[in-house]
Amino acid sequence: MKKAFILLHLAVVLAGFTGVFGRLITLNAALISWYRLMFSGLLLLVILAATGKLEKISFKNIRRIAFAGAFLGLHWVFFYASIKYANISVGVVCFSLTSFFTAIFAPLLNRKKFSVAELLLSALTLCGIGLIFGLDATYRTGIILGIISSILVAFYTVFNERIAKEFKSETITLYTMFGGFIGVGVVLPVSLYLFPAAAFLPSVPDLAYLLILALVCTVLLYLMVTQALRSIPAFTVNLSFSLEPLYSIILAIWLFKENRELSPAFYFGLGLIVLSVILQMFRVATQHKKINLTVPNL
Repeated sequence: MKKAFILLHLAVVLAGFTGVFGRLITLNAALISWYRLMFSGLLLLVILAATGKLEKISFKNIRRIAFAGAFLGLHWVFFYASIKYANISVGVVCFSLTSFFTAIFAPLLNRKKFSVAELLLSALTLCGIGLIFGLDATYRTGIILGIISSILVAFYTVFNERIAKEFKSETITLYTMFGGFIGVGVVLPVSLYLFPAAAFLPSVPDLAYLLILALVCTVLLYLMVTQALRSIPAFTVNLSFSLEPLYSIILAIWLFKENRELSPAFYFGLGLIVLSVILQMFRVATQHKKINLTVPNL
């Protein structure tokens, strides 16, 4: 469990950089997501083939993993659109709503009872987003896009939790990337029609950013998350990623001086989100300690 939490936190740190790249790359949201998925899938395929770790699985299982990956790809489209229409800080704060939607969707899809504790903790996150949305009308379009992105990634995490224990993490990540690539590719023509792009091919700086984003903030990150899901439930993983705004906002303030754009309501809402994460971590740690105390020594 300790190793899983370490991997999870390192993944959250890496995730903090994704918003920065979303702002640095000049392509539109759909193209950023499409190229990121393509490069991530190809890089991981080369790595696995070169190391002899490419696992053969049935087409049915590839389809299952790719289906979850499509939700991830579409999440990225809306996530980057949120950043483009608002800023990094707003985009990553909206991502924190993933824990709220997971607390609702996971029991429905897995036919389990709702957790009152999870719903109450998620309500803190929801209040934080609501406070920002209600008191600061500057970025409402970006917030709406960010909320849609959190719904999509909640579905992805629930589906991914089902298959995380069946296959190796690198296998899941590989077919997730290609599933997302296909999913975004399907909606790409519509996206380009509605929101014409200034350029379809990335520039040299954009290409460099995309490759770093693919290798470090995608392949490595999702290998860590998939490995962590073997020991940690989906709700806890998503709530842990609510810490991502802290890293992203610090980077956004440092690199882009976004503190000039943020209102007091934003910081108060962010405080509620951080409180929900701290309480959930404490709850999980307490539960795990109780389980260890009740297990007899053999």
